[in-house]
Parts: sequence; structure tokens; C-alpha cells
Amino acid sequence: MSIRVLLVDDHALMRAGFRLILDSAPDLEVIGEAATGEEAVRAASELAPDVICMDVQMPGIGGLAATRQIVADPALACAVVIVTTFDRDDYLFEALEAGASGFLLKNAAPEELQSAVRVAAAGDALLAPEVTRRVIARFAATAPAPTPPVTDLTERESEVLRLMAQAMSNAEIAATLVIGEATVKTHVSNVLLKLGVRDRVAAVVYAYRHGLA
Repeated sequence: MSIRVLLVDDHALMRAGFRLILDSAPDLEVIGEAATGEEAVRAASELAPDVICMDVQMPGIGGLAATRQIVADPALACAVVIVTTFDRDDYLFEALEAGASGFLLKNAAPEELQSAVRVAAAGDALLAPEVTRRVIARFAATAPAPTPPVTDLTERESEVLRLMAQAMSNAEIAATLVIGEATVKTHVSNVLLKLGVRDRVAAVVYAYRHGLA
């Protein structure tokens, strides 16, 4: 079954290029396009994509505000990948704070865009380790006083959370702990459920804020 993608960018040429790249992969399908944040919110509700590739600077409410609205809608289960020209800490920070699942620059290689969509659809974080550390450090520094940390994580779940905070993929965690990747996925799902967070990035933020990483 193909991963359904919504493209959001105010430049038609950029959307056309992204469509060619994504539609060339047998497991990816572009199901719609939008040129503004308002259009993105409507299209997300109407088309129910698996992943949205979202630009930041657009007319109207913009990509970050649109991301907040989409992520806050309990009827939608799509992941948002911010795709932008600018490698700026404030965009990174605001994108993740808005609930985006990852961040990709527009000068990335075509295969990186395809991979980004697959990673986001699988529920994995889409940040390089150095970017993760940079952004999480800012989250931790500006965070309000945390609520008491969750204490019912098992020893193995706590270990998995610490490795997630090092920006390890499920495969890397499996290799480190010498367990199966399916087992890692189960542990990650349990961690997200117990922490009450929606994705891996939010789990890592939680870990740093509570001194668990």
C-alpha cells in the first residue's frame, strides 16, 4: 500500500519537482497539493494523507501555524515534515514545537526526500543526530518546570528511551541492545504510550526535560 503524500509549497515549480521525485518511487503517491497554509489545513482534512511535506514561508498563516492546526486535530493521523530553504535554529525549534515529525532542507538529494517521507510515515524521527542535540538543547533550556517524570517505564524501556535521545533509529537500537527490531518497535510504542506523547521527537524532548537522557 502506497504512502499518501500532500505537498504544500507556494511555488508551483517546487511542488512539480517534489511530485516527480515522490511519484517515481513505487511506494509513494502524491494525492494533493496546496499553496498556502489555509489550503493545507483544508486539504489535510479532505484527503487524510499519511505525510505532509510542508513549506514554512507562505502567504497567509504559513507552514508552522498550519502544522499546529493539523497536529492538534484528533481526526488526523498524518505526520508533517517541514521542507524549507533555511537552516535556522528558530525554524527547527518552532517546527518541532508545532508538532512536526521532522525537518528537511530543500537542497537535499531526491532520495533523501523519498526517505524522509518513509521515515515520517513509519513514526520515526527525521533529524540528524547533530541537529537533534542542537534543537533538544534549546527545548530543555526554555522548558517550564517539568511535571514529575513517569516512573513506570521498565528498565529496558528506559534504556530504549536513552538510545532514542541519541537519535538512534530502531535498527541501531536493536543492534546496540542485541534484540530484534520488532522488539524495539514494541518498546518504542510502549514508551510513547506511557509518556503520553505522539512521536519519537516528543519522547526525546520529554527525556531531556526530565533528566532521563
